[in-house]
Amino acid sequence: MSSITSTEAMGVAAPGAFVSFVRFVVCGGGVGVLSSGAVALLAGAMPWALANAVITVASTVLCTELHALFTFGTGKRAGWRRHWQSAGSATAAYAVTSLAVLVLHLMQSSPGVLTEQIVYLGASGLAGVGRFLVLRVFVFAGDRERTGLGEVSRPRSARTATPVAVACVSRTQVSRSQLVLAAGA
Repeated sequence: MSSITSTEAMGVAAPGAFVSFVRFVVCGGGVGVLSSGAVALLAGAMPWALANAVITVASTVLCTELHALFTFGTGKRAGWRRHWQSAGSATAAYAVTSLAVLVLHLMQSSPGVLTEQIVYLGASGLAGVGRFLVLRVFVFAGDRERTGLGEVSRPRSARTATPVAVACVSRTQVSRSQLVLAAGA
């Protein structure tokens, strides 16, 4: 028997859609809430749109790494290609949040900070759902093998070689195991 562990042989299982969404909300939402406070603080020293842009760039870099490692379970850092792809969806989210706050300021000449935050976070939430779909379907989808029944959550490296010890275990047995279910996969 070789010293290859079952995790190395099969790859780390990527989470399903629901688990990924929960992780996305926790990571992206947590960073988003912190970002909204940072935007409010920076907006005191510069125009709101510029403050939003600065915080959007910083939070996008952080979130892309979190999503690669944790949300979508790739097991590796994001890399430049994924950062650029994620930046595209973040640009759309930036436009949505900026437009929402601009509309608020057109409707109310000087809204309170609480009103501005509610509008900003509401727009961020809607944009976040769109970002999740883009990231899951396009940006991080390359690490999952597609089948007619859904996604098989195995990294690409696990598809190239199957050790004999693992080949005797069917995918059904593994997906129904208590360990896999307890891990949230």
